[in-house]
Amino acid sequence: MNLKSTTLTAFTQRYRPQIESQLKTIIANETTEPSLQQSLAYSLLAGGKRLRPLLTLATLVTLQTPITAEPLQASVAVEMVHTYSLIHDDLPEMDDSDYRRGKLASHKQFGTAQAVLTGDGLLTDAFTTLASSGLPATQIAELVRLLAEAAGSKGMVAGQLIDMEATGKQLAVTALQDLDRKKTGALFYYSVMAGAVMGQATSEERDRFAKFAWQFGVAFQIYDDLLDEQSETDEDAGKNTYVNLLGSQQAHQVLHETIAAGEAALKPLSNSELLQSFLTYFKE
Repeated sequence: MNLKSTTLTAFTQRYRPQIESQLKTIIANETTEPSLQQSLAYSLLAGGKRLRPLLTLATLVTLQTPITAEPLQASVAVEMVHTYSLIHDDLPEMDDSDYRRGKLASHKQFGTAQAVLTGDGLLTDAFTTLASSGLPATQIAELVRLLAEAAGSKGMVAGQLIDMEATGKQLAVTALQDLDRKKTGALFYYSVMAGAVMGQATSEERDRFAKFAWQFGVAFQIYDDLLDEQSETDEDAGKNTYVNLLGSQQAHQVLHETIAAGEAALKPLSNSELLQSFLTYFKE
């Protein structure tokens, strides 16, 4: 693969079909209950950018590690956790959203109880996916730890709770950054670091990947806030967003600074062009 000519679009076109195929295989093998299999497929195969597993695979490419069956299977575990979080986030007790990716939300399609169980199944099955990947045991153990930390009470779950409790209140920018670091950034951090684990990155390389991953997560949230503003919906009314706290112009400026910081984190690394191209996702 010629890394200099590889772009985010080209990489996505090459590996997204493999990610989709892997997810279909997992759904087919994880349960024999037809109704549960249907609701798992409904949400997990509903589309999405697959940025998280793609980041894992791109980190492997940066480390010149072959993308074989084992890391490919491991890479999709984070997408299962991400999808679980979306199902639960849409519930009436959380954000109370009727639609997700242009379709009825899981609880609207299958009922609240089945939606909860579907999310529970995806979260739990993500760790089965890692454990059965065929990777070395030491790598599996580290990936399980990292994913549990990113998804759990120190990471995404904590961020979701902070977000709920802060609705209708105005947070300071530093508090908003902490919220987004947990709710959104933790899974992006895991995605990059999972590639670093499987690619046996050095401590210096891990440090660079970690800095890039955190900047990517911040950029993703700011960009998402800006897109929500442009859509002219009231979805973010009463929410703590970069646009609501800083205004649109300053939010754009912070986004540009964050992208630059992400690029700077990767520059000392060899073969970082592919990961740098992921930052074009936010270019306006």
